[in-house]
Amino acid sequence: MARTIHEFRSPRRFVAGTVGQPGDRTFYIQVSQDSRLMSVELEKQQVLILADRLSYLLDEVRRRFGTPIPPEAEDVGDVSPLESPIDSEFRVGSMGLGWDADAAAVVIELLAVTEQPLDESVILDDTEEGPDTVRVFLTADEAREFSARSMRVIAAGRPLCPLCNQPLDPSGHICARSNGYKRDAEFSRSLEFVDPEVLASLSRLVPGFDSSFTVEDEDAVLDDDTDDDSDDDGTDERGDGADDGDWGGDDTHR
Repeated sequence: MARTIHEFRSPRRFVAGTVGQPGDRTFYIQVSQDSRLMSVELEKQQVLILADRLSYLLDEVRRRFGTPIPPEAEDVGDVSPLESPIDSEFRVGSMGLGWDADAAAVVIELLAVTEQPLDESVILDDTEEGPDTVRVFLTADEAREFSARSMRVIAAGRPLCPLCNQPLDPSGHICARSNGYKRDAEFSRSLEFVDPEVLASLSRLVPGFDSSFTVEDEDAVLDDDTDDDSDDDGTDERGDGADDGDWGGDDTHR
């Protein structure tokens, strides 16, 4: 199919941003230059990957070629929201990343989703056939700024549960790690109370939980009951220590 390459060699702004509330956000990358404004939609994970690979690329350029590269940005200068109107040109399917030594610039390509498998030879190339593409040239400082802002945008989503590390919802959170969980509970060694399937599930949910157990020989238990080591009221000193709390889990929200 005929291809359109939208090229921005001196962008005024190149940022990642979102529309919507935490838990229901749509991610965009937006670039502007002169009177041109273009937005493309992509997944949160794609933003994370791009920001991470940008940092890796800059570190490699400095290490291999000795090119002066600024350190990772700690402060984000551009914290403004996306510009309006936010009309997505396309949804990003693939991304390309390179270094233009002559221009001393990072080259970022965002390629539209295609129904057919992508021919990787079209990435960072001017072939006439292929998916529509947004191609952006950034200085090292601009690339560092993009990565820093992108990580801040990603972190601005729902806070994570300290127990299960899943996102917390404003309306509530069902945590598989805390649902009926009692840290100091002890279990009976009697078959009457032990369910192997429950123990197996607990070993997956609770780090450090020992699901192994041995059942005392029935004859030995009967012999112990005849010994004179019980209280006067007939109560066994061992006790069963069983916990009948609800150990059921539920799916956590994203």
